[in-house]
Amino acid sequence: MAAARLLLSVTRRGVAQVAAAAAGVAVVAVLGRPRATRAQDDAEEHLSAHEERFQAFGSVVCEGQIYMTPLDFLESVASTGTKTHLPASDQKLLKSLTRQELVKMVANTPPVGKRSSTLFRSLQHGGIITYTEYLFLLCILTNPHAGFKMAFNMFDVDGNERVDKQEFLVLEEIFLKRNKKNARTQGNTGTSVQLISQGNMTNSTLLVHFFGKDGKSELNFDQFCSFMENLQTEVFEIEFLNYSRGMSTISTVDFAQVLLRYTTVDNVSSYLKNADQQGADKKGITFEEFRVFFQFLNNLEDFAMAMQMYNFAGRSIGQEEFARAVYVATGLKLSPHLVDVVFQIFDVDHDKQLSYNEFIGIMKERRRRGSWGKRTEEGFTSFKICMKSHLSSK
Repeated sequence: MAAARLLLSVTRRGVAQVAAAAAGVAVVAVLGRPRATRAQDDAEEHLSAHEERFQAFGSVVCEGQIYMTPLDFLESVASTGTKTHLPASDQKLLKSLTRQELVKMVANTPPVGKRSSTLFRSLQHGGIITYTEYLFLLCILTNPHAGFKMAFNMFDVDGNERVDKQEFLVLEEIFLKRNKKNARTQGNTGTSVQLISQGNMTNSTLLVHFFGKDGKSELNFDQFCSFMENLQTEVFEIEFLNYSRGMSTISTVDFAQVLLRYTTVDNVSSYLKNADQQGADKKGITFEEFRVFFQFLNNLEDFAMAMQMYNFAGRSIGQEEFARAVYVATGLKLSPHLVDVVFQIFDVDHDKQLSYNEFIGIMKERRRRGSWGKRTEEGFTSFKICMKSHLSSK
């Protein structure tokens, strides 16, 4: 722990940048790129939305502190709908557990070595997630591996490419301090609902998954990367299943709706009309195409830089240039069919060219999920129907 504290003092500035990413600032800041004042302001706004969403979807309370279950987390990120915000003074709608019951709840958490893209769906309500971990998981869903690799290396004090539980908790503490000034700890009495851990907290599902019941296991970056990819895949799959209706593909119009569902664009109908012009005879979007596209969105800044090079060179951006920029910037290969669909949706001028600035702006908003749900009608109910169907098929 002393080594971790020493590292904390030496690398405070760099690690704080990683923590800032959890509040909505692009992980590009972790890699040393300039961070604008406007981005910092946006982070503060998004933080408030995150707090409200955590309190709205959290279903467990212990000693006055709200927790999410794994299924609560999936509900919060995979639905655009809102849930009724529970007043801090009213805990009767939350499941109240003792600390001993929380310990028992997380005891059956599988180890990180049992890699699975259905971990959260399998656990359902049999686990707990703290608010700080919620921010951390949001960061995993919306950022590339590179920033996490730097953070991992900074906390790998002895250079063995592993971190222990105490080193990991230092990182969580920085997340907490970064967000503490905006946390809503409702009231000052012992019965007040809290979002932030107070005193000694029991093991969470995430800590048991990474470090075992006794907390003595260590986590290597390969295991962490696998966890990142599986969590992203699990959320992507839930979103895909919500539209596929049991089929192996979704339509191009459904794909456009998924892209736009968290955004605040006014002319949604025009984009859907563009998507519909693909025609009924066109094949749909497979889950693999869907997954790769959203992995690409997590590397949007690198892609934007590559696209700017075409602009500087005065070259138009056609499908071939788009696909090459994606591959060069991210290492991901988008299928020609998927690229054609994206161009069809975002070809605002109908000149067979991508409306680059509009595409980047909308995709940035989509990636951060519109501050977690400004559109309210279709999300929460359809998510629950989708999850019920998935779980009943097991």
